[in-house]
Amino acid sequence: MQVCGLNVKMKKRYWIAGTATAAATLAVVAKLLTRPRDADWLRYRHVVFHSDCSRFVELDGIRVHYQEAGQQGDPVLVLIHGFASSTLVWSKVFLSLAQAGFHVIAVDLLGYGYSGKPRNGEYTIAGQASVLMRLLERLGIKRTTLVGSSYGGAVAATCALDHQQRVEKLVLVGTVNNNQPLRFNLMRLFGSPLLGDIVSPLLIGSRRLLRQRMKRVYDRHEWVLDERRVDARHFPLRASGTQRAIIRTVRGWDAERISRDAHLIRQPTLLLWGENDIEIPLADGERLHEEIPGSRLVVFLNCGHLPHEEYPEVFTNLVVEFCKKERQSTAYAESA
Repeated sequence: MQVCGLNVKMKKRYWIAGTATAAATLAVVAKLLTRPRDADWLRYRHVVFHSDCSRFVELDGIRVHYQEAGQQGDPVLVLIHGFASSTLVWSKVFLSLAQAGFHVIAVDLLGYGYSGKPRNGEYTIAGQASVLMRLLERLGIKRTTLVGSSYGGAVAATCALDHQQRVEKLVLVGTVNNNQPLRFNLMRLFGSPLLGDIVSPLLIGSRRLLRQRMKRVYDRHEWVLDERRVDARHFPLRASGTQRAIIRTVRGWDAERISRDAHLIRQPTLLLWGENDIEIPLADGERLHEEIPGSRLVVFLNCGHLPHEEYPEVFTNLVVEFCKKERQSTAYAESA
């Protein structure tokens, strides 16, 4: 009788465990099937910073979202966001740079924000650089200063290396320059062929996890983070197209060229880094400073990964001073 009773208890436990597993599986499947395919601009426009400056253009059938401010005849600054981000990260400096006398363009990279998210998109650094240069060609911009943050810095550096005549100056902010970020646990998960396809979308679409990560990159400056900023970043991340782009970006990640070819960058270059950047450590910035001829490195004390969000006024002043000073230096060098 005792053995029989034990078997009944074990069967009951297996039944409960099996039911719980089935319920969890159904919940995951339902979550994946009910995701929006893309970020709905009209629906979420109210949380997009500077939405009145937003523009859309078609490139080879793919919609590209960008924001534009300043006068057409002013020197052009192109702002390139980082991994899994959007134009949001530039919202604190976007208008101030335009007011300082620049024609400012902030772009959503392919697969992110409100740009298109094609299934067959080339979600690599080189692929993003190619789309960016085609956008500038469509807009009639022949020469520009590129300002790239994190992964966007790798895109900017790639443009500078491959299109030297079109990139006048370079500002690299906490720039991805190798494959070390792939060692982070989340990045390893995103890169996992089977588990990553199932679990990654749930994590990418989690508002709670997003908020925790945003706090992490802001170092001690949690005051930068408000609920509208969380919503503005979260809504695009809920889309299956964005999640697919993030996963494919990780699996196609190859940033070693940035460090390897840094010595070939000939444009005047300003490196801006947070002292306490735990995403891309300051040591990487110091190495790039040694490799890029004539570059200048400015370190923001008590700052994390996004100095343009933590210290927007100082950031703006540094970029404006660098661009104007370099224009003067070039003029003197040419006249000499």
